[in-house]
Amino acid sequence: MSEPSPKIALEIKNLHKSFGEKKVHTGVSFELYEGEILGLFGGSGTGKSVILRSIIGLEKPDAGEILFESRNIVRLSERKLIPVRTKIAYVFQNGALFDSLTVEENLSYPLREHTKLSDEEIHERVNQMLELIDMKGSNDLLPAELSGGMQKRAGLARATIIQPQIILFDEPTAGLDPVNTKRLLDNIQKLKTKGITGIFVTHDIPSAFEIADRIAILYNGTIYVIETVEKMKLSKDPLVQSFISGSVGPDH
Repeated sequence: MSEPSPKIALEIKNLHKSFGEKKVHTGVSFELYEGEILGLFGGSGTGKSVILRSIIGLEKPDAGEILFESRNIVRLSERKLIPVRTKIAYVFQNGALFDSLTVEENLSYPLREHTKLSDEEIHERVNQMLELIDMKGSNDLLPAELSGGMQKRAGLARATIIQPQIILFDEPTAGLDPVNTKRLLDNIQKLKTKGITGIFVTHDIPSAFEIADRIAILYNGTIYVIETVEKMKLSKDPLVQSFISGSVGPDH
């Protein structure tokens, strides 16, 4: 018996994007399956983060479609994007916490905005999340009192606390030492066991191999290849090998 086809959570179709004279995307297409994490590689300036930002409406593609729940979300108004952004969460590179709010207030914010949970239920959900990311008891700390690694983990917790369908990770391990990188990856693995779906944009090849099910390489404005981690590791393609070895420079 053949395996049933995986269910598509999100589809990117023929995305084009230019900034002035610079063409960043010239026909990017790929599918994200439910329950998988897709690693997205590419040199600096290839528009990896632009894809993530386009998915949640922070950038508008010049052409192409982004299909989520059977509709093209590219041309939605800001008002119509609000419910989409509760289902597709963005984990920013620096954690993007509100400086003046405590950890508990930061994590509570999306729950107060988008759910009808009581104060008691919100407090309980926050505590569950802090336990999950190994930050139990940090409720009353301000972001300035957290280490860089803790800020990123708190940002991850805030993005996922309303249980989105898809999580977009934008260079989540950038700037972290090996110990904090491992902690963050462990947290993402815990979320993965709960069935999360995500896109993991990174230059950190070992982390992507640890966390991703498939890898896509963005090169010259399009998806050059998309394959399972195992097939990527075995690939004899010179460009794939250069990415894996880390020899592809920022100019590519």
